[in-house]
Amino acid sequence: MSHPTALITGGTTGIGRAAAELLRERGHRVVVTGRDPVTLEAARHELPDDVVVLRADARSPADTDRLVEEVRERFGTLDVLLLNAGITRSMPFAEVDEAAYDEVFDVNTKGQLLTLGKLLPLLADGASVLFTVGAGVRTGIPGGALAAASRGALLSAVPSLALELAPRRIRVNAISPGLVDTPIWAKNGLPPGALAGYAGRVPLGRVGTAREVAEAVGYLVGAGYVTGQELVVAGGSGLGA
Repeated sequence: MSHPTALITGGTTGIGRAAAELLRERGHRVVVTGRDPVTLEAARHELPDDVVVLRADARSPADTDRLVEEVRERFGTLDVLLLNAGITRSMPFAEVDEAAYDEVFDVNTKGQLLTLGKLLPLLADGASVLFTVGAGVRTGIPGGALAAASRGALLSAVPSLALELAPRRIRVNAISPGLVDTPIWAKNGLPPGALAGYAGRVPLGRVGTAREVAEAVGYLVGAGYVTGQELVVAGGSGLGA
């Protein structure tokens, strides 16, 4: 019996890595990508030996082409594609310039959509495609307009992609994490322990875990009659007034 293959961009840390671990546990052959040498090296040492770890920058067409060829040569087809690579630049909108705009949209929007386009020929009929978006796209975060706009563009594409790929039974959905404990917060300057201070704003009263988001990814991977949807994993944030 052949094992399904999953590719996770931005899969060397945080939610992507948790999803890689979960899908492997459930019998998938897994490929993860990243661009940070430190997290790439850590993933190679800490993830199981059969998880393929590749360097690929979502902004680079050449990197994407190499990624496609690597997947084609190793596995032939893909059954799961989690487009999770992304960056966050929290800043007042008055400080957003062309350079910041281009950096965020090149990774979060252009990179993810063009990666999907180049991988379409490798997707098996009945495959599952997932975009990581984020609850902040709908709820709003001060200083988060740029990142939200770049991720929101992906969310707006999901229904059209779902319809376009439905003849091949390829399902396209979005996963939107809320306040989740991942390394991205420290990377963006949040002091250790500070994240817990925001837990009171979450209706469930706590910060989420990357594994909990990964469980939602696992659900959508297996939910054969769900397409064109967004699954929010945010502890109730955004509900009510």
